[in-house]
Amino acid sequence: MALRVSGAVQGVGFRPFVYRLAVERQMGGFVRNDASGVTIEIEGDVDFVDSFADEIRRGAPPLARIEGIEIAALPVAGERLFRIEESGGGIPGRSIIPADTATCDACVRELFHPGDRRYRYPFINCTDCGPRFSIVRDFPYDRQRTTMASFALCVECREEYGNPSSRRFHAEPNACPACGPRLAFTRQGQVFVAAEEALQEAITDLGAGRIVAIKSLGGFHLAVDANNEAAIARLRERKRRPHKPLAVMARDIAGINSIAVFGDEARRQLESPSRAIVLLPLREPMPGIAPNLMEIGVMLPYTPLHHLLMQALPLLVMT
Repeated sequence: MALRVSGAVQGVGFRPFVYRLAVERQMGGFVRNDASGVTIEIEGDVDFVDSFADEIRRGAPPLARIEGIEIAALPVAGERLFRIEESGGGIPGRSIIPADTATCDACVRELFHPGDRRYRYPFINCTDCGPRFSIVRDFPYDRQRTTMASFALCVECREEYGNPSSRRFHAEPNACPACGPRLAFTRQGQVFVAAEEALQEAITDLGAGRIVAIKSLGGFHLAVDANNEAAIARLRERKRRPHKPLAVMARDIAGINSIAVFGDEARRQLESPSRAIVLLPLREPMPGIAPNLMEIGVMLPYTPLHHLLMQALPLLVMT
């Protein structure tokens, strides 16, 4: 049987999910990305084959959004093993790459675990989180068609990438300090390229009331300490934005609770993979950030670099 799955099914761990499902059911065949979505060919126990599409719909990864599954019968080819094939082929169509997603809880735990090989690595990610849309150069979605193409996987990352039991099985942005992107900080022509030094220089400048441009997913944030009125005034002057409200990022939900009032639905949006900016009622006026208003736009960290910066700075203006 052949299945063509359309929707947001690339860059969301869909192929690893299908692979695990097929292997668990002892099916033969393959799954691959193509120009319009994902193609699957399976053969095996007739009951499993007949129910495969329903199982895909029920168990798809949380970031996947299936818009349609076309099913066609195929002659039995005698396939006994299942594999992930190299991407390619297919008729160009409406292939959807999902938006970048916030660092998942599992990656955050690794980020701050001293024994982990990605300890304090600002670009940690896995199949369930990290950059997607902002790194794509072409379809189908594979590492060689993303901005990660120039970063060759080290032995350990390659093992994870090829290991069906790993959370990073076919995670296209997979990287670590040995093989992936590195952090740098620039101040008036002076460049710091040692990761911890670069991070600490940025923290020092923010703590001193300076404006720091932080390259994030999809663009730059201009950041200042949200508790420093002089820094906020300087940012407003340079942006020529004297009255408009500014969004803030808090270290955690407790930090948001200290300045704003919210309920369960707002918390769900704040903690969702999209890390929405949510407009909330202020507990007390914050005239420097939200002049003449009793509402504020707030968000939680959504990249590893945000999490690292905000260990030292609990509340930042991010605009």
